[in-house]
Formats: sequence, structure tokens, C-alpha cells
Amino acid sequence: MAPIRPGDVVVVTGSTGGIGRASAKEFGRKGARVALVARGDAGLEGAAKDVERAGAVQVITVPTDMADNDQVVAAVEHIERVLGPIKVWVNVAFTSVFAPFDKIEPDEYRRVTEVNYLGYVYATMAILPRMRKRGEGTIVQVGSALAYRGIPLQTAYCGSKHAIQGFHESLRCELLHEKSPVKVTMVQMPAVNTPQFSWVLNRLHKHAQPVPPIYEPAVAARGVLYAAEHPQRREYWVGGSTAATLAANAIMPGVLDQYLARTGFKSQQTSQDKNPDQPVNLWEAADEHKDFGTRGVFSNRSKDRSTQLWLSHHHGLLAAVGAALAVGAAVAMGRS
Repeated sequence: MAPIRPGDVVVVTGSTGGIGRASAKEFGRKGARVALVARGDAGLEGAAKDVERAGAVQVITVPTDMADNDQVVAAVEHIERVLGPIKVWVNVAFTSVFAPFDKIEPDEYRRVTEVNYLGYVYATMAILPRMRKRGEGTIVQVGSALAYRGIPLQTAYCGSKHAIQGFHESLRCELLHEKSPVKVTMVQMPAVNTPQFSWVLNRLHKHAQPVPPIYEPAVAARGVLYAAEHPQRREYWVGGSTAATLAANAIMPGVLDQYLARTGFKSQQTSQDKNPDQPVNLWEAADEHKDFGTRGVFSNRSKDRSTQLWLSHHHGLLAAVGAALAVGAAVAMGRS
């Protein structure tokens, strides 16, 4: 266990909205020094105020395009120069395109891959040598149930998340081989009520939505914080829908293909027409001049807690209760 202590330096990418912003606030509540890495100035300013109010000792904003390796390296150098050695790095930043495969351009595929996948690689490449040299540190890769299970209309996003999964597993094996004290872990997320659905590049006729059930970013953030403080496990799942999806995909992936072919198009669209003036964050930051906040527009349909997440974080307690019940049953049987 590696608890976050007051003054610890934590970096969160993609920190202007959704999971990234909610996670940064969780680390702020721990009294950490938090570096917010993202592109949009208005979003960064709003996020910094939120994290400061949460209780962070110090907050800095570092405008960075995660698809640019030079910018990522410069960001790491700047953060350690200003805040000190980074204890936890959380990769969250992502982008997407909602469209059928043949409606996505090659340069859009490249951009999604560069941000979602190579952004994680570049960040890990920049911070890992420093953590290795110090003999401590944790890298949290925020993934998705879609790292295992592809769905229609998100071929670019799902492909990038699958890539992160393979990268994470390979890197973790290497660190275990060298018995490194540096830890890497991954958190697989469910559908989350993030602002991305109001700024994603959308070529559908209707407004995009996450596949229900939808969870609030705060639920995902609690999963990220726990993973950062308990990085020994290779990965964590957040939400009952994530657990159910990954289990079903392992047991009957072909059946799931057929199910998603029937339901996956409708479940990712609302009944409202797409806003033709909706901003797009694929190439430029959608929150450069407007702060969208932490949550998206689906709060009236989103869950603010997860029983599965609680159970996942209390394995020891559950095992102890189970053992006590078993002993009690054995004693009762013996007396009878």
C-alpha cells in the first residue's frame, strides 16, 4: 500500500473534465501537490480552482498536447522543477470519433491513436526513468471496458484502448522481471457522464451518449485514487457493467458480437438531434474559452455509487467475514 500523503506530487492528464478532473479533486482532498495536464486554458483554470477548493497544497496547470512527445517531456521537466519528484502519474487524456468505420478519415484515426495510446506511451516513457532512479513511483493507466470489448461506432477509440491494454501488460511484466519498486496498474472504466459527449467529433445524426448504465465521474475517480494507493494489483474494474461486460466477453464473445450489432448503434445515441454547432476537441481544445466542468449532461441518469467498486476494494474484509461465517456454521453443525 502506498497512501497519498500531504505534499506528495501527483500528475493527472486530461484533467479539465470527467474522470481526469474528478480524480485530480480526489488527490486534492488528500492534500497532494497536483499538476493538471491538458490543453484548454478555460478548462485548466476551472479545474485548478476545483482542486484547490478540494484541499490541494499546491496546484499548477501545464498546457500540453499529449500527442506531442516533446511537449510531454517538457511537461515532466517543468512539473518536477516546480513541485518536486512525481510520486503518482495518472494517464487519462483521450479523444474519440463517433462514426461508422467508413466515415472516419485516416488522419482522424491517427490523431485518436496518438492522443489515446501514444500519449500514454510518451508520458510513461518520460516519467518512468525518473521513478526508476528514485526507486519509487506509481503510474496509473486509465482504461475502459472497451480495452477488452470493442463496440460499434467507436473503432478508433476501441482500437486505441486495446493498444493501451497490451502496452500495460507488457510493461508490467518487464518491471516484475527486474523486481522494480515502481508500480504500474490499470483501471477499466464503465460508461461515465463526462463532457466528452458534448465535444466529441460526432458524425451520427443524434447526440452521442455513453452506453447505459452511466456512472458519475466521482465514482471513477474513487477507483483511480484506490488504484494509486494500492498499485500491486495489475488492474481494477469500476462498475458492475464493466465486470459483467468483461465476464461475458471472456465466456461468449460471439454472442456479445451479435448483441452489440443489434443494440450498439441505438444505445450510443439520444433521441435528440446532434447540435450542428457542437465544438470538437479532436484537433483543438474544446474548453479553450469555456469551462465545461467535471460532469456531462447525463446527471439525471447517472449513478453516484457502485456496489461492485466497494466490493472490489474490500476483498480482505469480505474474506474475513466469509471465514467467520464458515467457522460459525461449522461450530453450529458440530453442536447439533
